[in-house]
Amino acid sequence: MHVLYFHQHFSTPQGAAGTRSYEMAQALIREGHSVTMVCGSYAQGKTGLSEPFKRGQRRGVVDGIEVIEFALDYGNHMGVGQRMWVFVKFALGSIGIALREPADIVFATTTPLTAGIPGIFARWLRRKPFIFEVRDLWPELPKAMGVITNPVILTLMSALEWISYRSAHRLIGLSPGIVDGIARRGVSRDRIAMVPNGCDLDLFAAPGDTWRPEGVRDNQMLAIFAGTHGPANGLDAVLDAAKVLKARCRDDIRIGLVGQGREKPRLQARALEEKLDCVLFLDPVPKMQLTRLMAGADLGLQILRNVSAFYFGTSPNKFFDYISAGLPVLNNYPGWLADLIIENDCGFAVRPDDAHAFADALIAAAEDRAALRAKGERAGKLASHQFARTALSRKWVSWVTGPSSASPRL
Repeated sequence: MHVLYFHQHFSTPQGAAGTRSYEMAQALIREGHSVTMVCGSYAQGKTGLSEPFKRGQRRGVVDGIEVIEFALDYGNHMGVGQRMWVFVKFALGSIGIALREPADIVFATTTPLTAGIPGIFARWLRRKPFIFEVRDLWPELPKAMGVITNPVILTLMSALEWISYRSAHRLIGLSPGIVDGIARRGVSRDRIAMVPNGCDLDLFAAPGDTWRPEGVRDNQMLAIFAGTHGPANGLDAVLDAAKVLKARCRDDIRIGLVGQGREKPRLQARALEEKLDCVLFLDPVPKMQLTRLMAGADLGLQILRNVSAFYFGTSPNKFFDYISAGLPVLNNYPGWLADLIIENDCGFAVRPDDAHAFADALIAAAEDRAALRAKGERAGKLASHQFARTALSRKWVSWVTGPSSASPRL
């Protein structure tokens, strides 16, 4: 089968973005299918194409995947209005691709929610099987965060969500809360599968030479956060904990924040003003280099703002990268990931908005390295037993390419 795959933020492992779509495309190819990937230009990603754009797009083959890339720059530094305009332009450009490119199956993955628009057109105008993957619940998450408050926009987004779900023959949710959210919109659960982000065990099994940021001593406990520095991530929680560590004179702990985002300059300014020397800000690095950093770290930080919609409605790449590397994880909000950490004793689940509890967990990790290593070993077992990418990708391919027994109805 030929799968026409829409993912605006597609990246190969050479970029510093998530690689789920790359890995799933490779899984399709291993099973004998072919893939055309339609994407935009993401500041932290790399599509693998380098030739000049012609009339706003370029095309080529990257690791067996035919890639069509639109000249639509996107980055985490953008404001909400800028992002929405890029989302709309990608969706409009993708409609033409969906209506003319060869396809046995049309697959689209969020974010953004507008990624489903070409799938809707292919489903109803070309009668193509449409599979929709939901990585975040929109408009629920931006509404809960207060990012989007305009009632007209929220209503339009809710309508698009409903049409996307009801147009798809099958859907994929990346977390329990996402699956529940899809079902609440009237979609039968037999049309929804949960396939969370997975662990690239082979990638992290042989990271090469490990490295630590400059200035971090071997005897200091290094905790790292690798991800976007945006409003959703709530990284002030890390600086609040660092302030407590400073007050307690804990020079044996270092925290590395790896990535970019709209909040990074403000966070850097705050850390400088408050002399939080234990916090290091690092540029994004390609995933291959990130594996080496994680191999040299002691603890991974899974941080989000205390928003109830996040508790069961997200499936963060960074969590699965941490446990792939055998890193124990400190998580600062309740939900399904906190439950996994507690049940498997592979890290620390601390109360949200509690800087002292956060700092206490960091100190406990630093003071008992043997117990910390044991937690890391259990994290590695969780990765291999429940979230190995190879097993999850087989389930994903089977669901995406399976027969469309149930036709959607609006």
